[in-house]
Amino acid sequence: MLLISPDSVEEALDCAKAAEHLDIVDVKKPDEGSLGANFPWVIREIRGAVPAGTPVSATVGDVPYKPGTVAQAALGAVVSGASYIKVGLYGCTTPDQAVEVMRGVVRAVKDYRPEAFVVASGYADAHRIGCVNPLALPDIARRSGSDAAMLDTAVKDGSGLFDHVPPDACGEFVRLAHQAGLLAALAGSVKAGDLGALTRIGTDIVGVRGAVCEGGDRNTGRIRPRLVAAFRAEMDRHAQQTAAGVAAAG
Repeated sequence: MLLISPDSVEEALDCAKAAEHLDIVDVKKPDEGSLGANFPWVIREIRGAVPAGTPVSATVGDVPYKPGTVAQAALGAVVSGASYIKVGLYGCTTPDQAVEVMRGVVRAVKDYRPEAFVVASGYADAHRIGCVNPLALPDIARRSGSDAAMLDTAVKDGSGLFDHVPPDACGEFVRLAHQAGLLAALAGSVKAGDLGALTRIGTDIVGVRGAVCEGGDRNTGRIRPRLVAAFRAEMDRHAQQTAAGVAAAG
């Protein structure tokens, strides 16, 4: 699945023009971090701007180790219309802390909307900010009752996912997630050139912003429907090649 992250209602309208090419519209505020939370009214407006059949995801933020605060924020996101709730476990330094935060999120979200989808998100460059190891995320998601484990990058300095967690290690992340019955989501300055490896390792959700923005700039560029369509075409090409290779091997 392809997840695209507009940061405004205007960009969401551009995503709506490319709705046939994407699977999830993700609401975030890039100037507040890689998983920066946007305002409740922006989530509501974007929910109203994209087709009813397109799920809306919302980031809760690069959160501290404050389980009650984060649970409240997650509830606000789901009340505002998001059906996928993503939490960046930025301030959690141990798996137990991360599990405690995510258990609060899962209860807050699913008490309100049982079918909502909760994503425990960590950082491929965790070593730069001192949070939990990337490969701990699948077990954190499993223990907390989350639905998916995700990796992004915390520091947006031009480096990407594979610069910090190589493809084979990302493959282990995906394997651990699937073993736990979870979806595996990967993001972090992902480019079209990364799609071959992401497809090969069995990634369920690919998250992008900069790759579909004008000039490739997540902060100053704007999402363009033609770039979304081109990225999706490349994603589908790799999926078809991988499927053909599996069929030939079988």
